[in-house]
Amino acid sequence: MVEGSMTQGAGQEPVVRTATLRDFRVPPYARVPVQGQPLEPPAGHAVVPDEPFRPVVDPTLHLGLSASVPFSPTRPVSLSAALPGHPGNAFADDELPEGYTPTERNLPVINRGDTVQVRVDPVPSPAPAPAGEGRGPLYVVGDVHGYFDELVDALREQGLIDENGAWAAGNARLWFLGDFTDRGPDGIGVIDLVMRLSAEAAAAGGYCKALMGNHELLLIGAKRFGDTPVNSGAGTATFQAAWLLNGGQKHDMDRLQDVHLQWMSRLDAVVEEDGHLLMHSDTTAYLEYGSTIEDVNETVHEILNRNDADEVWDVFRKFTKRFAFRDDGGPEAVQELLATYGGSRIVHGHSPIPYLLGQVGTEDGEGGSGPIVDGPHVYADGLAIAMDGGVTMAGKLLVVQLPLHG
Repeated sequence: MVEGSMTQGAGQEPVVRTATLRDFRVPPYARVPVQGQPLEPPAGHAVVPDEPFRPVVDPTLHLGLSASVPFSPTRPVSLSAALPGHPGNAFADDELPEGYTPTERNLPVINRGDTVQVRVDPVPSPAPAPAGEGRGPLYVVGDVHGYFDELVDALREQGLIDENGAWAAGNARLWFLGDFTDRGPDGIGVIDLVMRLSAEAAAAGGYCKALMGNHELLLIGAKRFGDTPVNSGAGTATFQAAWLLNGGQKHDMDRLQDVHLQWMSRLDAVVEEDGHLLMHSDTTAYLEYGSTIEDVNETVHEILNRNDADEVWDVFRKFTKRFAFRDDGGPEAVQELLATYGGSRIVHGHSPIPYLLGQVGTEDGEGGSGPIVDGPHVYADGLAIAMDGGVTMAGKLLVVQLPLHG
């Protein structure tokens, strides 16, 4: 629980941005030395046939539990000098297992007429209303990834919390789109804040709720299953290795408690609010879990309750897929989800807006001051709204009111 001025890091280590590989599945041979573990594959662990074991990451490169790289606002962290290609491509020799969706550096810039970033100006704080008296305004929050201070600033700017960090929005409705931890300095602090605001909003006649992102699944898996081998579809992987490769932070794992795990395990995967279909990932993989919103959420909860590492890994793998709405088939993919689950527009996080726009060259300090994100990204014939402003790459943590105006 965060109290007082809501300032993160008091009496703690300086805020850091961690140089990590950015995305998704772990190849069968991706083994990172952790806390003195040997580089050789453990007995019984499968590797790619006919290939010698080789760690993807140079053991001298600091990742996850090993160390953090201090963030400098004038010199963004880069892995380009240490790894070939984009750091999201955690595969040797350009060999990508089937179904893997890496983040590429030079994505094509979309020049479609229906694609627009909507600038969102701060709005006055919603007037408090007695409990049960109508539905308040609807807000959504993009991926936070442990950037606690940025989240507090964004919530204050929209009038949702006061200077002390307390709920100040009366009967307003607030949805977080998932991915609270990993990569940033205080993921557990973010979860504690959301849990507290949920109670305060309910007492004021509103609510603050959250969806499950792929990083929630990753953290749950890393805590429950550690380095237990799972069938990745292309060999053997582990949640521990995946968590490290995707920005897992030791200080988050150290502070992770049963109450956090229980809260994350109960999060829904999909909801519909005021004609907006809210989900974390821009993928059609949700369709594999049910033909109604209730079916999807129930199925995901049942899988987590069964506590089977392979089953949880499969959900994690599918929820890391992305870009289903971006290209020529995007509008059709969105319409399939809307026809199945309802709503007239999808609102999602997961894929950073700079990647959707092809604005990724500056994350290693090349060609400018950083990706420019003024607001949500509307695309797929206006049917999809992307909300991940790329806070992990010096973008913006987005908190906006729906429906969008302007």
